[in-house]
Amino acid sequence: MAGGHKQKRLSNSCILLIVIAGIERFAFKGVASNLVTYLTDVVNLSNSSAAKMVNSWVGFTSIMPLLVAPIADAYWDKYSTIMSSSFLYVMGLVALTTTALARSWHHKKRTMSSSFLSLSLYLISLGQGGYNPSLQAFGADQLGEEDDLPCGNDDTSSNKKALFFQWWYFGVCAGSLMGVTFMSYIQDTFGWVLGFAIPAISMLLSILVFSGGSSIYSYKKHDDDDDSLQDKKPFTNMFQTIKASALKCFHCEISLPNDKSEGVELELQERPLCRENSESIKVTNKDSKISMCLLPNVKVVIKLLPIWAMLLMFAVIFQQPATFFTKQGMTMKRNIGKNFKIPPATLQSAITLSIILLMPLYDRVFIPFAQLITRQEKGINMMQRMGIGMVLSIIAMVIAALVEMKRLDIGRQMRSEGLQAEIVPISIFWLLPQYILLGVSDIFTVVGMQEFFYGEVPKNMRTVGIALYTSVFGVGSFVSALLITLVEVYTDSKGTPSWFSDDMVEARLDNYYWLLVWLSSISLLLYTLLCKYYYSKSDSDCET
Repeated sequence: MAGGHKQKRLSNSCILLIVIAGIERFAFKGVASNLVTYLTDVVNLSNSSAAKMVNSWVGFTSIMPLLVAPIADAYWDKYSTIMSSSFLYVMGLVALTTTALARSWHHKKRTMSSSFLSLSLYLISLGQGGYNPSLQAFGADQLGEEDDLPCGNDDTSSNKKALFFQWWYFGVCAGSLMGVTFMSYIQDTFGWVLGFAIPAISMLLSILVFSGGSSIYSYKKHDDDDDSLQDKKPFTNMFQTIKASALKCFHCEISLPNDKSEGVELELQERPLCRENSESIKVTNKDSKISMCLLPNVKVVIKLLPIWAMLLMFAVIFQQPATFFTKQGMTMKRNIGKNFKIPPATLQSAITLSIILLMPLYDRVFIPFAQLITRQEKGINMMQRMGIGMVLSIIAMVIAALVEMKRLDIGRQMRSEGLQAEIVPISIFWLLPQYILLGVSDIFTVVGMQEFFYGEVPKNMRTVGIALYTSVFGVGSFVSALLITLVEVYTDSKGTPSWFSDDMVEARLDNYYWLLVWLSSISLLLYTLLCKYYYSKSDSDCET
C-alpha cells in the first residue's frame, strides 16, 4: 500500500498492536454481525425489536469511548486503561456465553428473562469503551514525538501517520472479515454456545499477546511541572474553562489572575509570604495558565461538532447490514449445491473483503488519478475523502431499495398464486452490490474520519479525538433506533402494516431505504457547505 521507503516502515510495536486490534475485531464482529438472528430465532424478539436492540447496543458501545476516554486521559496511562478494559471485555463475553448455555438447557416452552443477556452485552460495551480508543492512540504513540505534527518540511511524519491509520484499518477489516464469515457459520451450524465462546477465548488471547509485547512498546509520560498540568486532565479542565467563561458572560465576580499576581509581586518586595499563601498563589497561576491554554481546545472541539453531526447519517446507513440487510437475506435463496446454505450474516464479509482487496488500489490507482485532476500532492484532502464515501453510501442505499422492491414484487406474486413459502426464489447474491459499495465507501469515509479527528484535536487529547470518531457510529446507532421507532409510530397511526413487519412480504423496507437516501442526501449537502468554511488544523500548520 505504501512506498518502499525505509522511513515509512512501521515499527514492530505498531505491527503487533495492529494484529491485536484485528483479534479484538474478530471477537466483536463474531458477536455483533449475527446478533439479530440470535435475538429473533432464540430470544424470540420481533424484527423491529431485535433491530432496535442491536442498534441501541452498538450505539452504546460506540459512544462509550467518548465517556471513558477523558477519564482515561486524566487519571490513567493508556497501557493500564487497555489492560483493565480488556478484563471487563472478557467478562462480558464470558457472561454472554453463559446466557447462551443457559438457554440451551432451558425448556423451550418456558420464557427466559433477557436481563442477564442485556447485562452481558453492556459489560462488553463498557470494556470496549476504554479499550478501543486507548489501543489506537497507544498505537499512534509508537510513531514517535515527531509524528505528532500533521505536516513537516518533507511531509514524512504526515505520510507515516496516514500509513499507520491505513494499515490499522486494514488489520481491523481483516479481523472483522474472519469474525463475520467464520463465526456466522459456527453459530448457524454448531450453535450459539460455541459461537460466543470462541470470541471470548480470542479476546483472552489478545490480552496475553498485548502483555507479552510490553518490552517493545514506546511509553509516553507527562511531566509533573506547571507546563504540563493541563495535559493531565484535559477534559476536566475544558469544562472548568467553559464554566469560567460562562460566569464572565453573566458578570459574576471572578478574580483576575494577572492583577492578583501583580499584587503578590509588590507584597514580596516588602515581606515574605507564608507557605499557605505561596501555595494558593501557585495554584492560581496554574489555573490561569490552564484557562489560557484550554480555551482554544474548547473552540477546536466545538468547531468539529458540525462536521461530526453531518456524518451521523453515514453511520445510520452502516447499521443496516447487521440488521435489515441480514433479515432480507434470510428470505432469499441461499443454497450453494444441495446441502450448504449461506448464513445471511456472512454477506457482511463482502464489506470487509472489498476493503481488504481495494484499499491497496487507493494509493496506487486512485491517488495518482486524483493528483492529475486536482494538481495537489495528496490528490484529495481528508474532508473530500469523507465526502466521496458519503456519496457512495447513498448510492448503495439506492441499490438496496431497488433490490428490495424486486424481492417484494416476487413475494407478492407468489402469495397471489396461493404460495406461502417463506423463501423468495431470488438469489441472495443480488444483495452483493450494496455490500460492496458500502465497503468502498468505508475506505474513503472511515479511514478519513480516523485521521481527521485524530489530527484536528490538540496533542494532549488524541484519545478523545479517537473517541469522537467512534462516537459518530454510536450516536448514529441511536439515531437509527429512533428512526425505526418514529416510522413504527407513523405507520401505526395510518392503520397500515409496519414497514418492519415480521411478515417480510408485508414489510416495506424499500420505503425505509428511500427515507435514508433522502436524509443522507440532505446531510451530504449540508456537509458540502460546511467544508467550504472549515479551516483544518493541518492546513494552518503547513502554512506556518
